[in-house]
Amino acid sequence: MGHRILLIEDDARLAASVREYLAKAAFEVAIAGTARDGVRRLEAEPFDAVLLDLMLPDQGGLELCRALRADSDVPILMVTARGDDEDRIVGLELGADDYLAKPFNPRELLARLRAILRRRAGPEGPRRKTLRFGRLEIDKDARSVRVGGEERTLTSYQFDLLCVLAVAAGRVLSRERLMDMARGEALDAFDRSIDVHISRIRAAIEDDPRRPRRILTVRGAGYVFARVQDEATDRGR
Repeated sequence: MGHRILLIEDDARLAASVREYLAKAAFEVAIAGTARDGVRRLEAEPFDAVLLDLMLPDQGGLELCRALRADSDVPILMVTARGDDEDRIVGLELGADDYLAKPFNPRELLARLRAILRRRAGPEGPRRKTLRFGRLEIDKDARSVRVGGEERTLTSYQFDLLCVLAVAAGRVLSRERLMDMARGEALDAFDRSIDVHISRIRAAIEDDPRRPRRILTVRGAGYVFARVQDEATDRGR
């Protein structure tokens, strides 16, 4: 049995077309025409990912994304006719894993959906399952992050970005390299999306996100994960 996807989309013709296309790739797609129906389906059934339209008749997609992310880590791919950078950035800040603007090529939708599901299964990398850096602990099996024993919340994509950076600690990685390594394949993405995700990761793991000590920006080159061993000790130096 293939992955189960919930498509929250009020355009019945588009929804039917997407379901037909994804069915050929062995995906089982359930359709909800409203935000309320989508929430009801998610509460009653397990799904591997959500395709979420931004403009719904009873509730904005951004508001729904915020509500879903508050109590679920299900991967969310926003699909919408509103392609402004600001909308994309807000969607990512609210917890969406990826963003696709209409009209879209069905093959790109399938590729992005598969990339999200691969990230949910876990990024490829060394066999070492738990990464520890001072108070920061990254459990790759449980897909959890803790700082000083306290669990922090990240989206599936943000967790994978953190893993990629941590495994390559001390090495500068460009934005393009980060996207390729986290997605598992090269896909078009607007450059600022990585910056938004990095900002969210910093907010989750840094003592002071405005003065990061773990994930550093290398101007003109990308990002580097610093090998800070003990934040409390370092502050006392």
